[in-house]
Amino acid sequence: MSVITSDLPHYHFPAKWALPLVLLSIAYVGVPIFGSSYLFEAILLPFLALSLASVGLNILTGYAGQVSLGSAAFMAVGAFAAFNFNLRVDGLPLIASIVLAGFAAAAIGLVFGLPSLRLKGFYLAVSTLAAQFFVQWALTKFSWFSNDSASGVIDAPALSVAGFVFEGPVGRYYFALSVVSVLTFLAYRLVSSQTGRNFIAVRDNETAARIIGVPVLKTKLLAFAVSSFIIGVAGVLWAFAYLRTVEPAGFNLDRSFQILFIVIIGGLASIRGAFFGAALIVVFPLLLSRLGSFLLGDVFDSGVLDMSQRIVMGVLIILFLILEPDGLVALWDRVRRRIGSAVRRT
Repeated sequence: MSVITSDLPHYHFPAKWALPLVLLSIAYVGVPIFGSSYLFEAILLPFLALSLASVGLNILTGYAGQVSLGSAAFMAVGAFAAFNFNLRVDGLPLIASIVLAGFAAAAIGLVFGLPSLRLKGFYLAVSTLAAQFFVQWALTKFSWFSNDSASGVIDAPALSVAGFVFEGPVGRYYFALSVVSVLTFLAYRLVSSQTGRNFIAVRDNETAARIIGVPVLKTKLLAFAVSSFIIGVAGVLWAFAYLRTVEPAGFNLDRSFQILFIVIIGGLASIRGAFFGAALIVVFPLLLSRLGSFLLGDVFDSGVLDMSQRIVMGVLIILFLILEPDGLVALWDRVRRRIGSAVRRT
């Protein structure tokens, strides 16, 4: 009896994709079945938006080594641009509005990324801080951006794609999860490509990168553009899916620092680190509130909670910078290796 063999190539499914696919399956199937409205509104929606914003900032700061304190400004540009594209262009699909909003944020990011061609470190951080103040001033000064609303606060449009409306907490969660999944995958492919290696070369040593043929100026501006595009889309999710309103106050300086803290705590130059850091930043205030109320009762009001959160978060950042500069993702990898070694020994 002859054995028929095939000359077709055998494709092996990469093991590194197994865990992400399992997590996505749980996120799409398990979480909506067992999750409550509070889980979606208070935890998952802000977690997804902040995770995506942190992915964008990590490309700029973690991979390309360019410091930015204007992340919330680019989020605001994305949110207001998407609102105005959706409002003023008849028949424009929501997805097209979001993509155009991302390009609008990328354009603003390029403008404020130009100083990176001359400035570095602290001086570059200060120049990007100007984006934060300028964008907030423009959105407040010119009422056209908010459709001449007297309060400056406008309701976000319905999340409708191809005639299907993503309503309620679960629907908005599905919408945000899909957008975050697609952009995170594309960001991972980017940093794994030659472009990502160029980012790292510029971050480590600009002179050496220039010697080996890396176009340093082009690489820096590309990092600002890609980062701002992703952060702009994250701003759309923050306003449209989470807050359900579009207002400058939702994108203040505190938001920029929050995203920077997520990147530092989660781990620089790590896509996974953005999700680790965002999970801690979102869940931590809730845990601190429950613990403070349990220990101190009514004394632990909102003012004490806010101050306690800032103090503890500052201490955590200092500890991570000293004890674990690579963030939560490095800590997770170390724990996983130790558990794997213990299992193999047994």
